[in-house]
Amino acid sequence: MPDESRVDDPRLDRRRLDVLRAIVQDYVATQEPVGSKALVERHNLGVSPATIRNDMAALEDEGYIHQPHTSAGRVPTDKGYRLFVDRLSSVKPLSSAERNAIYTFLGGAVDLDDVISRTVRLLAQITRQVAVVQYPSLSRSSVRHVELVAINASRVMLILITDTGRVEQRIVETAPVTDQLLADMRARLNAVVVGRRLADVPGRLVDFADQFPLEDRHTVEALAAILLEVIVEQREERVILGGTANLTRFRQDFPETIGPVLEALEEQMVLLKLLGEATGPSTLKVRIGHETGYEELASTSVVTSGYGRDGDTVAQLGVLGPTRMDYPGTMAAVSAVARYVGRVLDQA
Repeated sequence: MPDESRVDDPRLDRRRLDVLRAIVQDYVATQEPVGSKALVERHNLGVSPATIRNDMAALEDEGYIHQPHTSAGRVPTDKGYRLFVDRLSSVKPLSSAERNAIYTFLGGAVDLDDVISRTVRLLAQITRQVAVVQYPSLSRSSVRHVELVAINASRVMLILITDTGRVEQRIVETAPVTDQLLADMRARLNAVVVGRRLADVPGRLVDFADQFPLEDRHTVEALAAILLEVIVEQREERVILGGTANLTRFRQDFPETIGPVLEALEEQMVLLKLLGEATGPSTLKVRIGHETGYEELASTSVVTSGYGRDGDTVAQLGVLGPTRMDYPGTMAAVSAVARYVGRVLDQA
């Protein structure tokens, strides 16, 4: 006899998806396992309680929901959350007031450090989750300006400013240098490197010192070498974390303790891997439970997005919280904040 619960009927698939969607929404809102009676009372599913019970049984057989302990209700599994997220027809947009508040708050930043700091605070506050923001990667940045400032006759401050707002500076000991040489070098250096990707700068400076008189070349070479050192040195990417105290609101969502989660979040490499590489378009990504790749974070979900300027992704930002997460709201917040950070960088 055929199993009627598995009839290949699109209408049946839609109905079961509606039931799963209702279970996820109720469980996220109430923190309590969801029963068929509650679904009938809270949602207009258009079918009888018996039909809903049959659909719940089928969803459980297929691994989308399960029965915790001896409760009569059901809760979503990671597989259920994944189907819920994948079948979201749209992410609820933020209100105009929320969007204006985000842009006003981020637009008040005075420099890149302030932009990153405000972004972490904003994400943590909006989502009530742990916020993670990566500084723009130097490897994906271009030169906006190089400044040379004489501190005294034989000390020069070299300042590199990138298009993503990062500022790197070094003090260089040189032979006595004149204001005229410094001005000439500043002008020629910027003519060669401004607008170039940092990875392309070394090739542009191969014969740079040859443009100057022989007696000045040692000084020019010393300053160019420091600039190259700033550009090519391997530095650890910086990641800023905020809102870890928000996890304490979800103690019941972690099987044992939030200790392992907090310990994992202290590792910069873990954070970088959770965010992913800053490549390609600024797409929204959701990793649920074991998809994070860390056993300590198996009870969490991560929502991330790239951000950048001129359509180019330069870094990642996102939030981490329990798998029992308001996915539509969190995805909307992460996407909006990433978009507005990009706008702020464009105007910097």
